[in-house]
Amino acid sequence: MAARLNPLDLYDVRSLLSDEERMVQDSVARFTDEKVLPIIGDCFDQGRFPTELIPEIAGLGLLGATIPEEYGGAGMNGVCYGLICQELERGDSGLRSFASVQSSLCMYPIFAYGSEEQKQRYLPKMAAGEIIGCFGLTEPHGGSDPANMKTVAKKDGDDWVLNGAKMWITNGNLAHIAIVWAQTDDGIRGFIVPTDTKGFTAQEVHKKMSLRASVTSALFLDDVRLPADAILPNVKGLKGPLGCLTQARYGITWGPIGAAQACLKEALDYTGERMLFGRSLNSNQAIQLKLADMARRITAAQLISLQLGRLKDAGAMAPTQVSLAKWNNVRMAIDIARECRDVLGGAGITTEHAAIRHALNLESVITYEGTETVHQLVVGRELTGINAF
Repeated sequence: MAARLNPLDLYDVRSLLSDEERMVQDSVARFTDEKVLPIIGDCFDQGRFPTELIPEIAGLGLLGATIPEEYGGAGMNGVCYGLICQELERGDSGLRSFASVQSSLCMYPIFAYGSEEQKQRYLPKMAAGEIIGCFGLTEPHGGSDPANMKTVAKKDGDDWVLNGAKMWITNGNLAHIAIVWAQTDDGIRGFIVPTDTKGFTAQEVHKKMSLRASVTSALFLDDVRLPADAILPNVKGLKGPLGCLTQARYGITWGPIGAAQACLKEALDYTGERMLFGRSLNSNQAIQLKLADMARRITAAQLISLQLGRLKDAGAMAPTQVSLAKWNNVRMAIDIARECRDVLGGAGITTEHAAIRHALNLESVITYEGTETVHQLVVGRELTGINAF
């Protein structure tokens, strides 16, 4: 009799990974199982980000994983970074968001757009978790229209003076530096802003029902004065922040796979043990149809993200491909999380189980870094050649 397939990997996607990629996945999976899962439900209940995990996250090389080793990174490929996101989000979207912002939205722009002095000054300490960053692009009125930016940076002698506000900023109250994008007379430019600079304020957002195990903030810049060398010298215009977002969205295509796998595993375990009307819940056709559909959708998402990662590592990844994967995979995960919550019945509404926590978190993931509608329109524009924004 043939061995049963892995219910969380029906197409044996793991066999398509290199030895290094499997090793990275296994090490992050162990960390999630041993350090994250025992505490994350309580962190979510308490509205607390587990800062005590940062040193170990850094020690595993998960911050700036794709940054070259000469700058403190691990020099991993894009698929390894995707697997990191998948296993962290199997724990919680808040933990993956922390690593994603640090790696793709803060370390990446310094590496890609910064001066050599900026790279040497910040990147090794960021990889070590000694300097935490946040990414200031979204504004209270802006959302999906970053070109409508109100934050401004004006030259004053050799200095820059920044004024404005940013909203929904992950890591804002944890951060030592903020990568802030502002309008200048020369177009949109990026700045490295130490958060202890006079006039800079971070205000944590409370009363959240999503990403509760994550720090979300509003940033306020009131005549924040920076030296000339605070500017990222090697990029101008929206292509700077959008290039960062493409890197982060790539990781987001992998993360929800982990969340969906966590929900499916929980549903498989629960329905196998739950007895109703004299038989296990999973012996009902209705339940098997639900579980089979979840496995189908997870499998498709796994194959999409793996191929996207191979394209990325070959230097052939297009932003539209990232949009399609983010749209498909987050929609997949949020639907599965909600369905699993339903399968668990009354038990599904408590954070003793993972489904409701993942479902609530994914409400944010499906919105941030491009709403589902925006990514649908990106794909539509690619298909028709017509911009319908």
